[in-house]
Amino acid sequence: MEYLAVLAPSVVVGLLFWFAMRSIFNADKSERQAEARAQQEADARQEARAQQEADARQEARARQETEMGKPEPTDPASREEK
Repeated sequence: MEYLAVLAPSVVVGLLFWFAMRSIFNADKSERQAEARAQQEADARQEARAQQEADARQEARARQETEMGKPEPTDPASREEK
C-alpha cells in the first residue's frame, strides 16, 4: 500500500498531462482542418470570380463582333500589321 501512495501523485499528474496534451493536439488538428476548409472555399470563390470575368469578357467580344462585324485583334503583333 505504501507503493501505491508514493506512485499515485505521479500517475495522476501524468494522466493530467496526457489529457492536456491530447486536447491541445485535437484542437490543433481541428484548427488545421477548419483553415483548410476556409482556404478551399476562398479558392473556389476566386475561381468562380475569375470564370465570371472571363465569361463577361467573352460576351463583350461576342457583342462587339456582332456590332462591328469583325473583332479587333487582341495581340500587339496583329495590330502592327494594319
